Amino acid sequence: MVNLEHVTKVYPMGPFEVVALRDITLDIADGDFVSIMGPSGSGKSTLMHIIGCLDRPTSGRYLLGGEDVSRLDDASLAHIRNKRIGFVFQQFNLLPRETVLANVEVPLIYAGVKARERRRIAAEALERVGLGDRMRHRPSEISGGQKQRAAIARALVNSPSLILADEPTGNLDSRTGHEILDILTELNVEGATVVLVTHDREIAERAGKIVQLRDGAIELIEETGRGGDADGAA
Repeated sequence: MVNLEHVTKVYPMGPFEVVALRDITLDIADGDFVSIMGPSGSGKSTLMHIIGCLDRPTSGRYLLGGEDVSRLDDASLAHIRNKRIGFVFQQFNLLPRETVLANVEVPLIYAGVKARERRRIAAEALERVGLGDRMRHRPSEISGGQKQRAAIARALVNSPSLILADEPTGNLDSRTGHEILDILTELNVEGATVVLVTHDREIAERAGKIVQLRDGAIELIEETGRGGDADGAA
């Protein structure tokens, strides 16, 4: 469960302050599929960073699974990110000199998993996203859609309960983007909570709930009847 209670985020800019989020209160239940939409500068990425424990609110509280993570130190937040959250970014963020398999192993290295077990878990994750025959390739040798599949596999290896996807189809053609969304939807049906940031209305409507942001505040929350809400995933 994700619970944001009156969260505000302010960034100092010299003598000025920029308010990125304004009094955000939002509950995301286990098994939800939620899209976050809004124009540029609306606070989408800032909200994603706070939910992902990459940043802290200036005021308000953020509870993840009932634990107040708002004031945890950096080491504690890093542990939560590694164990409980899977990240999928628009730019893939793959290490160019490493194989696809080695890239997917990275979170397991930080988790202290032994080499043989790492390879087994990473290989299973790659098979799951349809990249079993690309494990030994480097990122430069695979397509954009395959890179995003590899990024999803990397997000899955620690069996996170929460998957955060920031514009995951932004660098992909329409057909490949829909394939990536199909994978995220399948993961949601299997029980993962998925939070997706997008500027594309059609993509947002794949979720069960759409949160509309404007000027750092929630403008509207829509129930679509799709995603995990519709499928009863929990």
